[in-house]
Amino acid sequence: MARKAKVEGEGRFTPKKAKNAVAVAKVLGPVVIPVVAPYAVRAAGAAREVYDRYQARKLGVAVDQLGNYTGRGAALHARIAGIAEGCRDLQKSEKATPADVEFAKDSLGTLEQLSATVRAAERMPAARRKAAHRAVAGELERLEGQLLHRLGI
Repeated sequence: MARKAKVEGEGRFTPKKAKNAVAVAKVLGPVVIPVVAPYAVRAAGAAREVYDRYQARKLGVAVDQLGNYTGRGAALHARIAGIAEGCRDLQKSEKATPADVEFAKDSLGTLEQLSATVRAAERMPAARRKAAHRAVAGELERLEGQLLHRLGI
């Protein structure tokens, strides 16, 4: 007699069981929620902080700048900002030749156009957006290579 015959309805969720569960929740809810809520809020905050640090590291920006780069083109916008900063550094460099300064000036204009392209691509259908992003990424690769060469890296 190791197994007892199942009483009919024992394994199911019945209206009586539902009524009992609601009654228990009414009694325990006011006691448990104030105790558990602060821990849940702290856990949610910690999880958000970890996710923000992950996203910032993935984009290559500081956590406080993460809000500046949103949307599907966020990584491209972050790359554009990084290359623009490098171009401005090249312009201010004491070792920069007039050709380097001219390159930096031209590149900043190109980067403005690329940034506008990425913003416009946000509202395009997926296929067109992906094609635009690939084109922008290719142009950024070219600019990054030239910038690194001119910076001597």
